[in-house]
Amino acid sequence: MWGLALILATAATTFVLHRKLTHGRGPEPDTIFWDLFAGLAVIAPAILVPSVQSPPAGLVMVALAGTTAAGTLAAARKVERVHAAEPWRRAGFADDAAHHEVILAQWRKYELDPGRTIDYPAMTDVRVTETATLTKAMREAEYCKVTAGTDYSAAVERLAQALTEAERAAGVPRAPL
Repeated sequence: MWGLALILATAATTFVLHRKLTHGRGPEPDTIFWDLFAGLAVIAPAILVPSVQSPPAGLVMVALAGTTAAGTLAAARKVERVHAAEPWRRAGFADDAAHHEVILAQWRKYELDPGRTIDYPAMTDVRVTETATLTKAMREAEYCKVTAGTDYSAAVERLAQALTEAERAAGVPRAPL
């Protein structure tokens, strides 16, 4: 029982302090103190009570606390590295996402406006090759948007090209530049 309490308290205290010290807007000493105090209110008895029963058990509990703290820090740093590689943190992602949204807004006009749906039925008919290609490009762009290691920018460009081709095939007149 004390071992489980020790592991949970050590992991939680280590995680909270790590987050506040590395991601805070400037650690407030008062909150750091109370987080540390609350963690130690569980950690200290979880080490001391077994130590009274058996000194070797106390050493095991100290080792368990140290291992848990080190493991929690290592896991937190690994998660931070994974998050740093996420697509929305890449350079230029905001521009690609904005372009992606403009393309989707242009396509939604055909999907949501009954007049445009009647005028250009091929824009919503996936049996038309160009429209099928457009829907595949939409799926690819959405996938690349949320998946690290993909070329989101190229997927958005393919989506723009697919929309242009689908509009051309549907007979949509080109807007004057």
